[in-house]
Amino acid sequence: MILDYIKPGDDSLLAGYAHSIGAKRTVHWLPLLMLVWTFWIFATPMFQTGDSFPNWLWPTLASFAVFLWLFFRVYYRDRKQVIWCALGMVALGFAVTPVNPGAQGYIIYGCAYLVFSGSTRVAVRNMLCVLVLYSFEWIVLLHFYWVYLLSALLIALAVAFMNINFLRKQEREAELRLSHDEVRRLAATAERERIGRDLHDLLGHTLSLIALKSELANKLFDRDAAAAKREMADVERIARDALAQVRRAVTGIRAAGLAAELASAKLLLQSNGVHLECEIADVCLPVEVETALAMSLREAVTNIQRHARASHVRIVLEAAKQAVTLRVEDDGRGGAIVPGNGLAGMRERLAAIGAQLHVDSQRGRGTLLKVTAPLPLAAGESESAATLRRA
Repeated sequence: MILDYIKPGDDSLLAGYAHSIGAKRTVHWLPLLMLVWTFWIFATPMFQTGDSFPNWLWPTLASFAVFLWLFFRVYYRDRKQVIWCALGMVALGFAVTPVNPGAQGYIIYGCAYLVFSGSTRVAVRNMLCVLVLYSFEWIVLLHFYWVYLLSALLIALAVAFMNINFLRKQEREAELRLSHDEVRRLAATAERERIGRDLHDLLGHTLSLIALKSELANKLFDRDAAAAKREMADVERIARDALAQVRRAVTGIRAAGLAAELASAKLLLQSNGVHLECEIADVCLPVEVETALAMSLREAVTNIQRHARASHVRIVLEAAKQAVTLRVEDDGRGGAIVPGNGLAGMRERLAAIGAQLHVDSQRGRGTLLKVTAPLPLAAGESESAATLRRA
């Protein structure tokens, strides 16, 4: 298909739309769908009674060829060109309307794309100027009935404000993505600083003590071998204790991923008006389990934000002696789950650690995503001391 060989610019409207909906490929269907409304440019003079516009066909065909070229550039080229293409469509509308009143369709398209010309205030001002001038031409210069213009004006305003809302949504999503990145960065920075302080306090004291006892053992070696042996035993014990504490500190570093994803999920959902409830067990997780659960949570929350239309989400992390369970529930629209790259990647990641994924989605009753991952015995032993933090 020829459209597969057409690549939109990085800053084009089509690329921006594909990015906003998370499409992996160029959404060529969008411009084709928008072209459907050009039917009325040709239908309007054909449906006129009598012979009111006998010479409409050839000027309309010529103008339509120019319109298609401008239309292509609107969607596939840099956004800086959109305003000039929109003004070109408006000019076509003014020029062709005397021989074909259906050319008001060009005005509608032009107004729809003028909103991409700058700030909302500038876009609305430009659009209103175009509509006022076109009304002057229609009523005062051409003496057409104003009632036939009213529908075109209303449609132009409706489409333009829909595009304005689309632009505002894109801007909010871009700000939200930046906020998510900032949350993850701050969480990682805070965790690194905490671990740095812990290691400094731990190793500074321990290494000083090991050096002191080693020096004492060396001095006692010739005079009192038994005392030197006791000092060396103390050195061994202190070193083993220090190693255990370092391992616990490293476990703390590894456990930062899930906390960052929970913070990001809360920001994402609440920014979209979704109430989030969390019940998270305080349990130390192996790094591979931690990573798998964090990535599964990210994918689940992203799907809820994009598709579920939920108003309430509940995230539960429960730890048992030999397993940890993550549940993500929403009260969205539910329905049949179409497996995609995200869900397939989640299954592969969980299968690699021996975890199981269960998804239950019923139309009108929301979706439940449940991940059950096995835990080493040492991780499960902390269950008795685990507490629940409610958000």
